[in-house]
Amino acid sequence: MRILQLHCDSIEYNPMKKEIKSAEEITPEPKKIEEVVVAFIAIEDGDDSEVARKAIAEITASMAKVGCNRLLLYPYAHLSSNLASPSIALSLLKEMESNANCEVSHAPFGWTKSYNIKVKGHPLAESSKVITKEGHEHEDGHTSEALKSESKIKSYWYIMTTDGIMHEIDNFDFTKHEKLEVLSKYESAKKRSVDEPPPHVKLMKKMAIADYEPASDSGNMRFYPNGRLIKSLLERYVTDEVKNYGGLEVETPIMYDSHHPSMESYFNRFPARQYNINTEGKQLFLRFAACFGQFLMANDFQISYKNLPLKLYELTRYSFRREQSGELVGLRRLRAFTMPDCHAFCQDIPQAITEIRKRFDLSRSVLREIGITESDYEMAIRFTEEFYNEHKEIIVDLVKKMGKPVLVEMWKERFFYFVLKWEFNYVDNLGKASALSTDQIDVENGARYGIKFFDESNTPHHPIILHNSPSGAIERVVYALLEKAAFEQKEGKKPQLPLWLAPTQVRIIPLKEEFLKYCEDLADRLSSQNIRVDIDDRNESIGKRIRESETEWIRYSLVIGEKEINKKELAVRDRQSGNVKEISFEEFVREIKEQTKDKPFTKLNLARHLSKRPQIMV
Repeated sequence: MRILQLHCDSIEYNPMKKEIKSAEEITPEPKKIEEVVVAFIAIEDGDDSEVARKAIAEITASMAKVGCNRLLLYPYAHLSSNLASPSIALSLLKEMESNANCEVSHAPFGWTKSYNIKVKGHPLAESSKVITKEGHEHEDGHTSEALKSESKIKSYWYIMTTDGIMHEIDNFDFTKHEKLEVLSKYESAKKRSVDEPPPHVKLMKKMAIADYEPASDSGNMRFYPNGRLIKSLLERYVTDEVKNYGGLEVETPIMYDSHHPSMESYFNRFPARQYNINTEGKQLFLRFAACFGQFLMANDFQISYKNLPLKLYELTRYSFRREQSGELVGLRRLRAFTMPDCHAFCQDIPQAITEIRKRFDLSRSVLREIGITESDYEMAIRFTEEFYNEHKEIIVDLVKKMGKPVLVEMWKERFFYFVLKWEFNYVDNLGKASALSTDQIDVENGARYGIKFFDESNTPHHPIILHNSPSGAIERVVYALLEKAAFEQKEGKKPQLPLWLAPTQVRIIPLKEEFLKYCEDLADRLSSQNIRVDIDDRNESIGKRIRESETEWIRYSLVIGEKEINKKELAVRDRQSGNVKEISFEEFVREIKEQTKDKPFTKLNLARHLSKRPQIMV
């Protein structure tokens, strides 16, 4: 039996016509039910009374959690292609209705119905599951033992200062560390849902960067030309930095066999929900990281100790995680995201520790160059008590490098495949924390995936594996940049993206049409220097065009009239300073190049002339 369960403000349905001969005999009339749990149900071949009892018990138990006592059972054949006969399905539906310990009704069986439904927005409002004789499993993904453990983990929380001393959180003075206090409360509470849209949601729409895609699953976004340009530059920059570090770029599939021996074992060690796909008798899942593909690839390599540390890298577009609906707001947490994922295969813990220091520095540098500095994020470090006792020096060294107190989570026993994990967390305007860069010391998956290297005496060993994303998900980086801009706006500053990420770096505004040819030539000269420039040739007032250049966060604007054409120097409006300065073309190019050096470049991703651009309705 397959069930899609929704906690609703209301549902309205209207039986239209009989769909099958054995449809229930009713007088068709529209019906509306308020404050109700709606269970869309497909009864499958092989389902019996035992399954029906389990299903109604599961439904009513979850209803108690959301505090609703009204249930509508809604026959919905579209959830399955393996349906029971109509007579059995109807009898089991009625059996579920009679066994429900709540106010219950069912929508007419065998009828085509129109319906209108309003679903609530809290984290438990949507769920789906498959009920079988053996038990039940959630359709939104295999529930791993790691996820179950995560909800039961006994964590010991501390603040470690740069002198290596661990302080009880309740006794630590957060006066000068407000964001760290927010992170500490957020992590210990483990409340991930969002009660209101964070400021970046408004900005991502206003700047035509991204928006929700109503025709897709929640947590899958559309990126407009501006957003795609920003993402593309970030992807290229992070990839270049990882390759400079020594990462070997690979590409692996996005779906895998759920019953592959390594996969089944890994599910129960990785705290994530995944999407399942059934096809041609196989149960597949969409990857939630690049680990599987890289580990399976490494399994096929013949590796010598001389090859270590071996660094494999992939920019996954996309990784998929079936996050809970209440957590899916804007770009902060998605179900499909782009993750730079670099694994280093190391000989032993000492080599892994040496390597993790390098990757720590790499991650800080990557974020800094993107425009996210150490003052913008807080560090959390998690480890087992055993690892801390044996390798305290690396933990203390990382905290010293961070240069400020960090949040510590310590476990008495190992729940996951790693013994240490650090992460940089951006704390946004609503007090929610989101991990950006991270690295982990994995002591299990070398053996789980049968990866071997041979030492000097030709003896095989399983490597220690590091899992590093030097930036975190690309979409989350955009979220952090926009949240930072919103914070600056709140402080009365002018929000700005780093110039190398700005969709338009220079805007040229002709006062009259007769100056358009000069503007074209100037735009060509700037474009030849790898500068993104556009021309506002619309039939609007000069004041409006200048204001819109400001509201689009365009750093440099050049208003071109008779006086500007006849001058050798350019009159450049600098949005950041608010001043107009006269500067030579060569000096202007040098100023831009200085801000964008060592960063990737891509051409304008919209028509050069604003008059030729479609208006994006957001």
